[in-house]
Amino acid sequence: MKGLPEERAVALAEYIIKNNATVRDAASVFHISKSTVHKDVTERLYTINARLFAEVKQVLDHNKSERHIRGGMATKHKYAAMKTV
Repeated sequence: MKGLPEERAVALAEYIIKNNATVRDAASVFHISKSTVHKDVTERLYTINARLFAEVKQVLDHNKSERHIRGGMATKHKYAAMKTV
């Protein structure tokens, strides 16, 4: 999604909140880099819409607290797939 960074920041925030998405998920859906997503929702969004920023921050903080679990599950699935081959 190209266009104005302010519009993109709001669209990203709404997507993340609606789908409880990670930065990586949002980046793949909008076809932009993870760093662009992160910059949009953490820096630009704060000046545009503070309420929306607070909601996105909650989702991102929750995702951050679970990332070690997701990494462990990915490793588990990787080695389980290797055993069946």
